[in-house]
Amino acid sequence: MEFERGRVVRSRAGRDGNGFFVVLRSEEQSAVICDGRRRSLEHPKKKNLRHLSVTGTVLPEDQIKTNREIRRALAPFEGVGPLSRRGG
Repeated sequence: MEFERGRVVRSRAGRDGNGFFVVLRSEEQSAVICDGRRRSLEHPKKKNLRHLSVTGTVLPEDQIKTNREIRRALAPFEGVGPLSRRGG
């Protein structure tokens, strides 16, 4: 899978580990990601591709226009997995 615009990814390392993000832009060795909350569209994070896991989900362009839409699109991913914050 590729790190394309709109791809939902999971952070595997760092303070934001196990968090879900949307790829805004992909470069050769890094991606610019945001989650609409801690990392907004105005202040995205540049993250090494080695520290990201891709999911099978790609959000349509209309769901990544505002921080609110991004938060809503990522809401189903929160609480998934053994290390989730909700304990799910």
